[in-house]
Amino acid sequence: MSEGSRGTSLAFGQVVIGPPGSGKSTYCHAMREFLGRLGRRVAVVNLDPANETLPYPCALDIAQLITLPDVMGSLGLGPNGGLLYCMEYLEANVDWLQEKLEGLRGHYVLFDCPGQVELYTHHNSLKNVFAQLAKWNFRLAAVHLVDSHYCTDPGKFISVLCTSLSTMLHVELPHVNILSKMDLIEQYGKLAFNLDYYTEVLDLSYLVDHLASDPFFRNYRRLNEKLVEVIEDYSLVSFVPLNVQDKESMRQAMQAVDKANGYSFGDQEHRSLEALMSAAVGADFHFSSTLAVQEKYVQSQDKAVEEEVMDL
Repeated sequence: MSEGSRGTSLAFGQVVIGPPGSGKSTYCHAMREFLGRLGRRVAVVNLDPANETLPYPCALDIAQLITLPDVMGSLGLGPNGGLLYCMEYLEANVDWLQEKLEGLRGHYVLFDCPGQVELYTHHNSLKNVFAQLAKWNFRLAAVHLVDSHYCTDPGKFISVLCTSLSTMLHVELPHVNILSKMDLIEQYGKLAFNLDYYTEVLDLSYLVDHLASDPFFRNYRRLNEKLVEVIEDYSLVSFVPLNVQDKESMRQAMQAVDKANGYSFGDQEHRSLEALMSAAVGADFHFSSTLAVQEKYVQSQDKAVEEEVMDL
């Protein structure tokens, strides 16, 4: 198939990105199982050369081309430098990827990507690989996973917002930011604001005021104000809360991604008008999905308080 071939049928999928430990492989495993039960033919492609233990059946593994331990051993590079080299090597051998992906035509493809943040903020190799996939008629959405426990720390949350914004601008794909591990968020403490404040990224001046109550951050108020201004000026960042163990949460994440990559509006599956409309809505969809998670979070907090009272 030539690079600019227009006769090839469309293929849909997701590139799953995010920092280390955000749950990318767990998400790919859960989404593969969920979509499979809906009748989609799903294939998972591992593009992380450092990922040696895969929780899902892997249709294509970058280890067939290159691995991080081999690069570190032969070139004397550390983990970060080795991973950058692996991605540059993949870009240089993108014809290998194209040939392997030919066997996955007709599948909905999940690309499990490495966790090094630099790859999505200023390094170009993966970005160029994604651009090649688009030329091969892949319609992809970037699913950027962020650990939800960052919401419990205002300073870390501002950092996450900056990273998410930088990633969205650099990767240049339709983008869905996801707060992962929502089932564990109560373990990290009580949120300063309601969950929808974090998912919809509402007036961040309140977050700066909350930070100012900390003596350490008080001296950096001006810096935080400017960072918040940048985030709000672009007005691009919002989040979908996700608990991979909850079917309704998985459905809401799927609808957000289907809307982003256009799958909802294709002819790949029979869909009723109601299903199309549910994928097409904007703020109402996000509000309802966040509200459901918020209720579970509040119930968990109330239960913890009751247990503490009983102990007393």
